[in-house]
Amino acid sequence: MNGTEPSSLHEQIGARRLPDGSCRFRVWAPRSRQVTLHLTAPEDRLESMGRDDHGYHEIVLPNIPAGTRYLFRLEDGSERPDPASRHQPDGVHEASAVFDPSFAWTDAGWQGIPLRDHVFYELHVGTFTKEGTFDAIIPHFASLKDLGVTAIELMPVAQFPGARNWGYDGVYPYAAQHSYGGPDGLRHLVNAAHAAGMAVVLDVVYNHLGPEGNSLGCFAPYFTDAYKTPWGEAINYDGAESNHVRDYFVGNALSWQVDFHLDGLRLDAVHAIRDFSAVPFLEELGVACRAHAERTGRAFPLIAESDMNMARHILPRAGGGYGLDGQWSDDFHHSLHTLLTGERDGYYKDYGAVHHLARVMRDGYTYTGQYSAYRRHRHGSDPSGTEVRQMVVCAQNHDQVGNRMLGDRLGRLVSAEGLRTAAAAMLLSPFVPLLFMGEEYADPAPFLYFTSHGDPGLVEAVRKGRRAEFAAFAWKGELPDPQDPATFEACRLSHGLAEKGTHAALRRLYRRAIQLRRELPALSGATRTSVSVEEHANQQTICVRYREGEKETVVLTLCFAREPVEVECSLPEGTWRRVLDTEEEIYGGSGQVRPETLTSTGSVRWSFAGVTAVLWRRA
Repeated sequence: MNGTEPSSLHEQIGARRLPDGSCRFRVWAPRSRQVTLHLTAPEDRLESMGRDDHGYHEIVLPNIPAGTRYLFRLEDGSERPDPASRHQPDGVHEASAVFDPSFAWTDAGWQGIPLRDHVFYELHVGTFTKEGTFDAIIPHFASLKDLGVTAIELMPVAQFPGARNWGYDGVYPYAAQHSYGGPDGLRHLVNAAHAAGMAVVLDVVYNHLGPEGNSLGCFAPYFTDAYKTPWGEAINYDGAESNHVRDYFVGNALSWQVDFHLDGLRLDAVHAIRDFSAVPFLEELGVACRAHAERTGRAFPLIAESDMNMARHILPRAGGGYGLDGQWSDDFHHSLHTLLTGERDGYYKDYGAVHHLARVMRDGYTYTGQYSAYRRHRHGSDPSGTEVRQMVVCAQNHDQVGNRMLGDRLGRLVSAEGLRTAAAAMLLSPFVPLLFMGEEYADPAPFLYFTSHGDPGLVEAVRKGRRAEFAAFAWKGELPDPQDPATFEACRLSHGLAEKGTHAALRRLYRRAIQLRRELPALSGATRTSVSVEEHANQQTICVRYREGEKETVVLTLCFAREPVEVECSLPEGTWRRVLDTEEEIYGGSGQVRPETLTSTGSVRWSFAGVTAVLWRRA
């Protein structure tokens, strides 16, 4: 790190205003012997920058107000925005703006929320409201808080080309998207969330940058051709000069943590981060963020998104792991989805039986080293050294909805009974649940893939790429054009539906399940050793049993049979009280519910008319 303290990496590059009103401009550009700072507004002038032995160019200038526009002129005469720009008010191709790190925060007493207590709500800023801004989200906090959400998870907001994008094509990782409200809009959002008692977690992309407006390679060896990713050039995390590349991305994480008071990061597709270092980048990232969290007393979990079932990501460093806090479990979604929909195309080929969901409920993964027919090799690792509350699970998310050709939400694929059972399975599982915006009331809007690229060649390449992605699936219909503004507009939510009819009934189920998750000690305190699973393959039913101390006190039954079945499940002796049944009328069900209480002599025989979830508590 060239003598730089890891805790201050977020301040080491870019334009940083200093307390005396001056501004330090610093850029890593070893590929240029000389870099000239071009101030373009409010006055136009050129300033030569000094260079150190590592290729960092720096100058400090007095009286530079926030908002000053600037570019870096490289040795070849080209002018580029700042790779560590905090604000791109005119888009990815234009000048950067000096960012003022000062802000009137009111969250001094905020300590964050431990990962185990998270109920995530994933949302896309552009389509969550008609305004599509950070500020427009704030009025919805009361409803989300009432629902039981504890953490908003924003899809990526790093500056991307145009105004319509999922965010995974960002090219300025330090800059909050201007069309959403820029850096001040994001800070207003976070400050308001903390006032409402909710955390804000950000999805960040450290495996690649988008193609349009990406100029980092003009400055320095940020990328490598030693590896490939499906989306663009791989980041240089283990080659020559990679320590400076690591500093750039660790500094980025710290900038979100320090300058924006965010409460954690979801690390996109870490399986695409190719790094064979003795100390991997992900481990280094975790060390830096955890150190700052410990100094400030504010929780800041790092959650890896990966399809590798690689327990090493979340095992402690002392045990040879990377020491990250959490990890997405795709196996949960895939197991649940296939049971409800019957789909077996593409990666769903590896799932579809009750034992797949039973295994993930027990272990956190379905595949822990078994052969995968889809991958055609053994898949996964033993998660026994991890905890259940390190696994983040969902019934829907932006990928699993948006990577369908027509952006179908689960409500378009399954019955109302299936939708209610999916909610109960996720929210009453031993894991950390994640809701995708609008699912709590079955918003009918699709979530399609959309872009607003300015390069016609790239637009056509995206269209062709999307068509190729769906080759492994049997989906029919015409692929919506990602570049068409109508594709984006179709994805906006209709929040008013949450108060109407069956939509309101489903929301009541979500609210009640989250409440039970929080209030029942066996659920709120679930650990790997306190959960056991009993499966009944012929009846398409599983029982998830939760122990509190030495006694099993809560049992969740999940039935996926399409026809009426009877199943005999073991149940400790005593009186049991039904606390939730997805067929209750209040939740939109048929009203054909199990008895309010039952007495078990060691086992019990249940009748299910079809797809159902029931939660029992020992009286």
